[in-house]
Amino acid sequence: MGFGRTHDIGEVSSEMIGLKVVLGGWIEDLRKLGKMTFLTMRDSTGITQVIVKGEQNDKIEGLNRQSVLRIKGTVQETKAKDFDFEVGAEEIEVLAKAIHPLPIDPLGRLESNIDNRLNSRALDMRNQKTASIFKLRHHVLSSIRKTLIEKKFIEINTPKIIGSASEGGANLFSLDYFGKTAYLAQSPQLYKEQMTIGLERVFEIASFYRAEKSHTGRHLSEFTSVDIEAAFMDYTDVMGVLESLIMEVFKFTSTNCKDEQKSIGNEIKVPSSPFEQLTYGKVLDELNAADQKLEFGDDLLDSHLRIVGEKHPGFYFITDWPLKLKPFYIREKDDDASLSRSFDLQYGYLELSSGGTRLHDSKLLKSRLKEQGLDPSQFVDHLRAFDWGMPPHAGWGLGLDRLMTTLVGVDNIREVVLYPRDPDRLTP
Repeated sequence: MGFGRTHDIGEVSSEMIGLKVVLGGWIEDLRKLGKMTFLTMRDSTGITQVIVKGEQNDKIEGLNRQSVLRIKGTVQETKAKDFDFEVGAEEIEVLAKAIHPLPIDPLGRLESNIDNRLNSRALDMRNQKTASIFKLRHHVLSSIRKTLIEKKFIEINTPKIIGSASEGGANLFSLDYFGKTAYLAQSPQLYKEQMTIGLERVFEIASFYRAEKSHTGRHLSEFTSVDIEAAFMDYTDVMGVLESLIMEVFKFTSTNCKDEQKSIGNEIKVPSSPFEQLTYGKVLDELNAADQKLEFGDDLLDSHLRIVGEKHPGFYFITDWPLKLKPFYIREKDDDASLSRSFDLQYGYLELSSGGTRLHDSKLLKSRLKEQGLDPSQFVDHLRAFDWGMPPHAGWGLGLDRLMTTLVGVDNIREVVLYPRDPDRLTP
């Protein structure tokens, strides 16, 4: 019969009764009643019931669930309450047999912990809840690209193997690069800034790497970041881009991903807009009122953000951070040089994005590097571009995996990443 199909299961409907179809998929369930077998067969688009009679039963004798079949048959009426139609099998071809017992139960009847599921991740994709998370992720990426392209951003790809620390950070993976020391990029920061010279508005969606020994539900060693940089924009402008992008993601998935929401068991609710904006000073006041005793210039720890998040459970911006808490490339405010033109986007206690207006004067950049204890000679390639007519620019980076946890309604970031990498997990 070959491997081809005439239809995906999701394309077949009760309006096709009497038509012949060729379907392919895996056995989700099977039960014998005398000389008849009732199969439920699924593919990535849907599920149907297949009725097997007579000698075709011999072909599926002893087959285990999750085995893969190709079935030629006729769409017919059904008495089954869970289906609008069924398929009467006329020819069956077994394409792949599954072992028994399987390492996890993809139907979810037997609960498996996250580690067991990650160890058998491909099989976990046959669990409809898991599959729906990654279908949602696909739609989120599609929505993000659509929003940014409509706003005249151009998608770029920057190198992930770099010759020097991109932001002067210590948390980098190093590797031998033909006898030289190279690093895995922790962000596209310097490259995306340089690209505003000619392309003006750029974005990248890619994996980046951070060598932090963090054992939390929100940190990974390899993560997906959505990054933008835009010439002739200030931090308030790129905050607007970020907010509209988040709103579109929630609107699109809320409307177009009903089946996925049902499988996951979480209704996607569109947040209210505009997002609340709190200054760093206001957050400090709230924390001091909660007996946290912080001074201006202190960084906000996870424990502090959890207190703030209780009062502000949805999306909100924290703006006007002290300049000394921000990277060397962030620009100060004109009216108060101790404050920065920067922001973080929070969802409750969870930081999703960080961004701001960048310095575009090479002299100022060099002095800021020295202030932060960094060596300007390590950034010579980057600084050169600032002598070629660098426009004022602003941008942000958004953690896609963290955004997915807010959409799906889970705390553990590993649930929304196909093959997560953390300090303890390097396989599969």
